[in-house]
This record gives sequence, C-alpha cells and structure tokens, in this order.
Amino acid sequence: MGEKRIALVTGSAGVLGLAAVRGLLEDRIKVIMADIDGTKLFRSSADIDGDTHPVVFDVGDAQQVFEAVSTIKEEIGDIDILVNNAGILSTNKSSATTPEEWQRVLRVNLDGAFYLSKEVIPGMKKKGWGRIINVCSLAAKSGGITAGTAYSTSKGALMSLTFSLAAETAAFGITVNGIAPAYVKTPMVMEQLTEKQRRDLLKMIPVGRFCEPEEFAYVVRFLANPFAGFITGEIIDQNGGLRFD
Repeated sequence: MGEKRIALVTGSAGVLGLAAVRGLLEDRIKVIMADIDGTKLFRSSADIDGDTHPVVFDVGDAQQVFEAVSTIKEEIGDIDILVNNAGILSTNKSSATTPEEWQRVLRVNLDGAFYLSKEVIPGMKKKGWGRIINVCSLAAKSGGITAGTAYSTSKGALMSLTFSLAAETAAFGITVNGIAPAYVKTPMVMEQLTEKQRRDLLKMIPVGRFCEPEEFAYVVRFLANPFAGFITGEIIDQNGGLRFD
C-alpha cells in the first residue's frame, strides 16, 4: 500500500462534517478536520479514533485559508481530497435579508469553497490526481422551500463553481463534483425548523423520512474513491425523491 491520501473536510465540528470524517477514515484516509469553532473541533477530534488533525480557521477569510493550507502542506503534505462542507443557513427571504447577512452567507458558503479550491488545485495538478467535493443543496434548484434567499443563491453559485472547476481541471486527473442533500438530520433541520415545518416536509418527501448523516457521508466516500474518476462536473441529488432532474 502507498502513502495515505490526505483529505481536508471543512465544517468538521458539525454533524455532516463529522459523518464525512468518519467515513473517510474507514477508507484509510488521513483527515484534516477544519472548523471555525476550535472548542468543538478539538473535542470532536479527540473523540474520534483515527488519523485526524484539527485545524482552526475561517474559510471565508482568504488570508486565513492561505495560511492554513500552507501550514498543512508543510507539516502534513498536499491535500488530495477537499470536502467543502462548511456552511451557514439563512431562512430570510429577500425583503428580510440585510446586506450584512447576504455578505456573511455568501462569504462562508461560496467564497470559502473558492479560496480553498484555489489553494489545493496546484498540488493536485502536480500529483495528477485530486478530488473536490462541494456540499450544495436542493435549495439551489428549488429556490428554497424553507431556506432563504442568500442561502439558496449561495448554493446555486456553488454549483456553478463546481462546473467551472470541473471543466478547468478534468485534464489533470482531478474531479470536481457536488452533493445536493435535502433535509438531513442536522441542527439546521432538527432545531432551526419548527415541528410543523418538519411534519409538512415529511409529507412532501416521497421516502417519508429525513436523510441520515451516514448516508450523506457514503456519497462523499464514493466521490472520493479512485473508481469515481470518470465522474466530474456532476451534482448528486440526495433528497428522498423530493425533486427529480
């Protein structure tokens, strides 16, 4: 066996991020766990039995991204797999969305994925192999059932970034894909939505339940696998039949 692949998962202290980390560890991948919440991140890393390395930084700050990736390269190595999972939810529609909220949501959900991709692509090109996985959302395609204007827009732009980077890097052995989950069992769904909203959603979802974090993580593992190398520029819907493309 060769050296372990190195993955960077942003938003690692959250439910989806932790599920992705655990899944990648099962595939013998060394995982850099990144989050802005250092307390939760170090606690989560300590609780996981595996080859993990916590790094605290703000994905929406270009300088912090540059410094974090530079440190990772020096101390651990080039990143082979990037999972752009960090994100924040906004449920406000356009009339209630302030300029500050708009900028904050776009900065985390979109800018962070761009800054990180820009930093890791050169190393992937040198190796002739890489995986970038962007966590998008059904909101990008639906306009937002419960999500707000800024969130839906940020995820739509993230899909466009996925297509652009996929076209740019395909010839270098790099794949860039997205996952568009809807209503996974995370605090966004289980705490930030009301009980009535959850009941109404379950009536709309054909499979009749919310997505489990481990199901999301399995798609991350699939896209990160060498056998997924002929798939790029794809958005995989994971919505229980709520929307068909």
